[in-house]
Amino acid sequence: MTLNRREFILKTAASTAALGTLGAWPTPGAALTLVPGGPAPASSALPPAELLHDARKTATQLGIDPRIWNWRRDNPPGAPMPANYYEASLSDWPAFGGLPGDLHCEVVVIGGGLLGASTALHLAEAGVDVVLIEKDHIGSGASGRNGGQMTPGLARWEAGTMLDKLPVDDARRLWRFASVEAMETVDGLRARYGFDADRKHGHITAAVHPGHMGALVANADARRQLGDGKVRIIGPHELNSEHVKSDIYFGAAIDQGGGQVQPLALLRGLIHAFVKLGGRVYDGTSALAIDESPGATQVRTAQGNITARRAVVLAVHSATFQFMPGSATTVPFFTYVAVTPPLGDTLNTLMPSGLPVYDTQLQIDYYRPVRNNRLLFGGQGTGNSWSPRDVNLYLLDRIKTVFPQLEQPQLEYSWSGISDLTLNGATDSRKSAGDVPVYMVHGWSGHGVAQTVRIGRAISDDLTGRNNDYAMLTRFDHAGIPLGRHLSPVAIPLIKGALGVMGLINPSDMVSF
Repeated sequence: MTLNRREFILKTAASTAALGTLGAWPTPGAALTLVPGGPAPASSALPPAELLHDARKTATQLGIDPRIWNWRRDNPPGAPMPANYYEASLSDWPAFGGLPGDLHCEVVVIGGGLLGASTALHLAEAGVDVVLIEKDHIGSGASGRNGGQMTPGLARWEAGTMLDKLPVDDARRLWRFASVEAMETVDGLRARYGFDADRKHGHITAAVHPGHMGALVANADARRQLGDGKVRIIGPHELNSEHVKSDIYFGAAIDQGGGQVQPLALLRGLIHAFVKLGGRVYDGTSALAIDESPGATQVRTAQGNITARRAVVLAVHSATFQFMPGSATTVPFFTYVAVTPPLGDTLNTLMPSGLPVYDTQLQIDYYRPVRNNRLLFGGQGTGNSWSPRDVNLYLLDRIKTVFPQLEQPQLEYSWSGISDLTLNGATDSRKSAGDVPVYMVHGWSGHGVAQTVRIGRAISDDLTGRNNDYAMLTRFDHAGIPLGRHLSPVAIPLIKGALGVMGLINPSDMVSF
């Protein structure tokens, strides 16, 4: 029997929240620091993102949260922070410059990540006048730092969970939204605007215990019941001979509905398209307050106020709590990714099909080939930020465990990021009731890349009256987490520890964090 992780995490985190009132909690992170940028480019002058053959040694041009970091193997001590692998493998891109003063528009989008960019672009396609503001730079946050895996569905809501919790028609609609339509939205935008994002199709979920194969079979069966036949189950021999030369797996699910992407290239492609349609972007511009009133909603910034006649979209990540009413509904956690030096033909031997891989252990590994035969490898989720040294040692150990053929693997890049999770795994999607509503979405739980782009389209469709897909997302109930932002250092280890004990008791249960 597979453990219901969604309900277990809900109960565990609720207990942790109660403990939070008994002691002192860490103070929030310091204010963000911006790297000075160049002048705002004219619409016709903004170049698309150009993917290079390989990464180059360069300093980052992106201001990032001071709790996270970039590391490069040969970056001299005291030198500026290096770019992460994604930024280093793209051509230079200009900064946009700050808000010039008071503005009026139809919609203000706060946040220049994938959600904000997708929403802004889809609204611009519908002829809506949009202003997008970003407190740092485009790609500074999770949208430019994640693993790049495009995963169908919702975190901790597998197809079987949807069938158990929802009427069949509702389950089929939700699954299609978060899988087929999410992928089609990304691919459709790439085709319309002609930008490259290293999009690859398909991924592997590899079983680290023979008992996990039953859960993979059950999930594939449930997906077929929802009209999705893109998953097939294979045994260890086919997996080893055709996909992954590793002896630690007992079989896998091959999912042609998933895939991978260079996330920063995708984000820059969306912004390029938005600007091409006349959209206005200002970075280095932080929203201080959102004031709703009859007939207009105003976003206040240090540089001026922006008045929206139709809506405001709150598409930020770590600062959502500043604007959402009520208690927090997410817990933040830190994630880590690394990239090896070029491995040459060795990588083609280790991963003949080139499909990205996730596994089924408690703390999952995920990895995939990237340009110039490098291996991108990510994993671990922590309540406190780990140092580059600790992260590199952990990920190198995991690489040697998966591929002992690499006797002395090395890393050239590594970096950290901040994600967040809701207790039930679905995004917390809201819409205020004012004349000029505020749309608010956060809590991606590790399934953000394709789903985020699809939700941006849903917000646009809701505002323009095209359909009620967004209303479907707002029906999820989300438990409040008192002191949620400050619980992470205790809640994450507690949840993982409890899940680990249950995994030891019943190792055949597929329990992943």
